[in-house]
Amino acid sequence: MSFKNNKLHFYIGSYTEMLAEDFGGSGKGIYVLELNLDTGEIKLLSTYKLTNPAYLTVNASHVYAISEVEEYKHPKVSAFKIKDHGVLEFVNEQHVEGSLPCHINIQHKTLLVACYGSGNVLSFPVDNEGKILKHNYNFKHTGKSINMERQEAPHAHQVVIHPEREEVFVPDLGIDKIKVYQFNNQVLTPMPRLDIDIPKGNGPRHMVFHRNGNLAYVMNELTGNVTVLKLEGDKFQYKDSYKSLPQTFTETPSGAAIRIHPNGKYLYVANRTIDSITIFKIQGESLELLDYQYTNGTTIREFNITPDGNWLIACLQDSNEVISYSILSSGLLQEKQRNTTIISPVCVCF
Repeated sequence: MSFKNNKLHFYIGSYTEMLAEDFGGSGKGIYVLELNLDTGEIKLLSTYKLTNPAYLTVNASHVYAISEVEEYKHPKVSAFKIKDHGVLEFVNEQHVEGSLPCHINIQHKTLLVACYGSGNVLSFPVDNEGKILKHNYNFKHTGKSINMERQEAPHAHQVVIHPEREEVFVPDLGIDKIKVYQFNNQVLTPMPRLDIDIPKGNGPRHMVFHRNGNLAYVMNELTGNVTVLKLEGDKFQYKDSYKSLPQTFTETPSGAAIRIHPNGKYLYVANRTIDSITIFKIQGESLELLDYQYTNGTTIREFNITPDGNWLIACLQDSNEVISYSILSSGLLQEKQRNTTIISPVCVCF
């Protein structure tokens, strides 16, 4: 992320090939873009060719990407140095022992990777030059849940770092649990006593923490419900559940992403099938539904909010669109630009 003349460099990952007959894309790899912080205009600067960089993470000097492919195609995690104008320079890559790595995060010179297909979590040390070293931990989840089509096995979907505690949280769609790990001095340790049960059949996909660290919000892919968790003692417990889909919705839910506004007042939830962003106001430990922002596109897989809290950027995988929304003081969204030059966008990071 870099600012210059009130413009922000950012990155979008894409699917470059199909993973199934009806799922994947034809993107170019990693897109380097510029957001005008006054107008919301999105400008494509450059691209870096990489197979299925479906999720990215960024620090001050580097971009890290996973290549989401099945195990027999040898998935990788790759490092890139950020040069002038956001241009990426390849540093190195490491093999990911798993199938369909779908999420990556970085903390304290450690990369954390979740693999959907094989249901495992890996950690990779990063040296002082940003180079990725061979993984030092690899933990495989076990179990299943009640949806025999989607929950026949573990499907780790995200790696989330608590804002205050030395803990890592991994929503696992396949077993209806949030697996918890202690993360201290680059050592990753399972903490099964702290694992969080999610009501059966929900399929937890992504989660976010409130900035105070005592509340968490889970987006459930299989129901579209948002689960609210509260820290009680040293463990998060189920508190409540909220529907993010309209009562009139009768199709198959497909929850996608969840973000909290930097001011801690608003929660945003994306649902595919209906292709909308549901906006909640955070009222203490409760959520108040404010609005549905329909994207008028196809397959909103991911979105993100700029660090200043003024813009929301949404990626629509199958209509090949990236939309910039101005975030109003009320928390509601106002579309400003719809860019159609980005093919199969599925992740955005600043």
